[in-house]
Amino acid sequence: MAEKPNSKADILNIYKLDGRVPVGRAIPFGLQHVLAMFVANLAPIIIVAGAVKLDPAQTAVLIQNAMFVAGIASLIQLYPLWRIGSRLPIIMGVSFTFVTILSYVGTTYGYPSVIGAVLIGGAFEGCLGLLAKYWKKIIAPVVAASVVTTIGFSLLIVGASSFAGGAGKPDIGSPTNMLLGTVTLLACLFFNVFAKSYWKQLSVLFGLVVGYALACILGAVDFSGFANTGFISIPRFLPFAPEFHFGAIASVAVIFLVSATETIGDTSAMTMTGLNREITEKEISGSLACDGFASSISSLFGCLPVTSFSQNVGLIAMTRVVNRFTIMTGAACMILAGLFPPLGVFFASLPDSVLGGCTIMMFGSIVVSGVQMLTRCGFTQRNVTIASLSIGIGVGFTQVPELFNIFPSLVREVFANNCVAVTFVIAIVLNLILPKDMEIKIIQRDAKA
Repeated sequence: MAEKPNSKADILNIYKLDGRVPVGRAIPFGLQHVLAMFVANLAPIIIVAGAVKLDPAQTAVLIQNAMFVAGIASLIQLYPLWRIGSRLPIIMGVSFTFVTILSYVGTTYGYPSVIGAVLIGGAFEGCLGLLAKYWKKIIAPVVAASVVTTIGFSLLIVGASSFAGGAGKPDIGSPTNMLLGTVTLLACLFFNVFAKSYWKQLSVLFGLVVGYALACILGAVDFSGFANTGFISIPRFLPFAPEFHFGAIASVAVIFLVSATETIGDTSAMTMTGLNREITEKEISGSLACDGFASSISSLFGCLPVTSFSQNVGLIAMTRVVNRFTIMTGAACMILAGLFPPLGVFFASLPDSVLGGCTIMMFGSIVVSGVQMLTRCGFTQRNVTIASLSIGIGVGFTQVPELFNIFPSLVREVFANNCVAVTFVIAIVLNLILPKDMEIKIIQRDAKA
């Protein structure tokens, strides 16, 4: 009888940041966090690899490495090394934010230049994270909200192209591809509507399984990659030797600043919903440092930058499970998954249209998240001006890249095809120069009239 209170206390530790939880209870909740972001963690690799036209074997290696790196980055975030890591229950994964710019860099300079740009850019953000107390105030909530909204818009065309079968593919828009995309999307939607509780977080995974099964039936899956795949393999270090191009590095460094604003938003939302308190300066600094330096580590395994995942922040808000040990079991599962190449080959064989059916709603939800962030900021005259002008110029001008012809080639490389970078810069500048009391001045003027 004396042990019963202790057993109860262990179970209740799920809702506390620290403390041990019975492994049998911890693992299911940890796996839940992994499953909520599993597809989203791998989709950026598949999209960029497809844009750069890597072969299936290379893509499979990168997918395997991506799972391994995401697990390592999550462990650093949970259990910091020096000042790198926030000590918060944050799951890390490959970032969607960089898909557009890295697809452009990869097609322009080659995939090794992607690795070099991520290596340098990650170190840049990591150092900025360690110095966050000197600059974080310039990234106001309305700046972060404008950037997140633009990211969603920039990814919609990526999702639509995948839905139709993949940009540049000879069968894009074919009946088979449209059928696969539609069935996958409907499966995601059905599961999201009818599943109960946290199971809703698995709607993307459910859609992927349904879409993949249908693709197998229709003969739209290439199984040749499984022929030469071992069951267990150590993640390959430096599968691509990095190359360094100043234009590529500058472009990616700007997006690392954008990613930093997202991380600040994610970690702030997590502490408010999960821990019922404001985030500390130390936690902001640690989370950004982990974002950056873990991204540099990711590049050494041929992967894209890693960052905090909004899906997992939402899951914490729903379940209130914040225990670091519990989340750590999920990170350990990702590391183990990175040791099994068949998983990488499986996702590399996923038809683009199935991936598009899974991601089109996910990309749309990013737009909605940005709008929700804008709503929380408040629609003051100042915020409306910053958001409307930065998003309008960022999305509008980059649809007509000839507008940038008057600028030097470096500026064109960084901004002409990168609506997120343009939005970020315009929002930062407006936030710095616009008066804080715009609303008051308008009210006073109207009163005099």
